[in-house]
Amino acid sequence: MLAAKIIGFAHSYERATKIERKNLDDNKIVRSVCEHIKVIEMAKKKYTHEDEQLARFAKALGHPARIAILKFLASQECCFFGDINEVLPIAKATVSQHLTELKNAELIKGTILPPKVKYCINPENWALAKKLISDFMCECKPKDNCDCS
Repeated sequence: MLAAKIIGFAHSYERATKIERKNLDDNKIVRSVCEHIKVIEMAKKKYTHEDEQLARFAKALGHPARIAILKFLASQECCFFGDINEVLPIAKATVSQHLTELKNAELIKGTILPPKVKYCINPENWALAKKLISDFMCECKPKDNCDCS
């Protein structure tokens, strides 16, 4: 039933936009319309820039190894990859992946000094993450009378 409605909508859409229907079966039309609907739905769900940044920081903080890396970096002015790798009980490749996540979130900075890479906390984004997380935690207080048991 839903597929028939989508196909009907697709045919109306084609006529309205004068799109030729060459070599398209109904399944392709349904998939195409569903993709358009997803795009429209995504456009309706707008998040603030701050919400997107907060989510990016939260994702970067979402693993204990990354927390350990950040604690270690915060205790240093800067350090090299080898220093971090010596402190954490995980493989070099795994340390590298966690550093990449932290760099993508822009919580840390890396400078290439061949043959080594030097890392440090990104102070601007560190302050921003601290503010966004603090604001979020203060803003979203649970109700006192919440009983989910």
